[in-house]
Amino acid sequence: MPLRLNRTKTGRLPSALCALVLLSAVLFSLSAHAENENTEIAPEVERFSFGVIGHPFHTPFGEQILRNAIKETDSDNLAFVVTNGIKSAQEPCSDTLLDARKNLINSAKNGLILSLAGSDWSECKHSNGRSAAIDRLNRIRDVFFSDDFSFGASRIPLTRQSTSPKFSSYVENARWDISNVVFATINLPAKNNHYLSDGGRNSEFEDRSIANREWLQRIFFMAAQNKADGIVLFADGDPLALPRHKVFDFNTKRDGFAEIRKVIYASAAKFRGKVLIVHSASSTDGSALASTVPTIIWQKNLGDLDVASSWVKITVDEHNKTLFALGKKRNERIKALPQ
Repeated sequence: MPLRLNRTKTGRLPSALCALVLLSAVLFSLSAHAENENTEIAPEVERFSFGVIGHPFHTPFGEQILRNAIKETDSDNLAFVVTNGIKSAQEPCSDTLLDARKNLINSAKNGLILSLAGSDWSECKHSNGRSAAIDRLNRIRDVFFSDDFSFGASRIPLTRQSTSPKFSSYVENARWDISNVVFATINLPAKNNHYLSDGGRNSEFEDRSIANREWLQRIFFMAAQNKADGIVLFADGDPLALPRHKVFDFNTKRDGFAEIRKVIYASAAKFRGKVLIVHSASSTDGSALASTVPTIIWQKNLGDLDVASSWVKITVDEHNKTLFALGKKRNERIKALPQ
């Protein structure tokens, strides 16, 4: 039988019951407010740091330098670490070496993302002396980029360019977001973007250039759509550096970074936030870079940072006018002695 409420002769609810209903409504309102407060979305992180390990294989002790850098970055409070390169051009292009280096970078406690270097693949050769660059690049893709996560104990989810069917091969180009900053790797080999001057041998360069242009367009589009404060691009070569030509030298070869440089400048000019390009040091002479102090060089909203065979700590602070700041005492070359 349905519950009937006793009313007075005037048809109104008793005053005590009215008070009870009013009290229940107030308590419900307070409870709902508290619940809303508890389920509020956490505010954006205003400040965090990440590490960048410069190409460690410019010296004979590259593996030990990388090992030491991983150990030091593990002991710091970092959101993630990016390392540039897994081998020197003089080391063998064998699967055995690739597996060993994969195990090394996977031993990191921090989430560690690999940014490919030209020395990892572009100078590999078959036993008959012919180039094995494309074969070894594809092998590296199979070994190091088989899933959508970073290396290390803290596995950071990544979005790869390979999610686009047209660019399914380019698994090395990856993107991830932290707070209101977009981070991405892009395959730009240090030696002139692997442009070969011999006729008919640039299919790899041409195809990768198309993929890289699309990748940059996608990154800047997503960043603009999400109103990101900044974009950080990690590469091996320096896409902003203009080639140096000798006077009266008319045999200069094509600038392999010319097209991608135009895309970066044009995209950065339209972007409301800061854009930071992080790449390996311009010189491959280890001794010449021993005293180099990393510095971010700004052109309007576009920053350029080269990192030698050491690691640097970069802090993202939304209250900083330039958004990015280099950590102190992270600019000295990591010493490595034979074990």
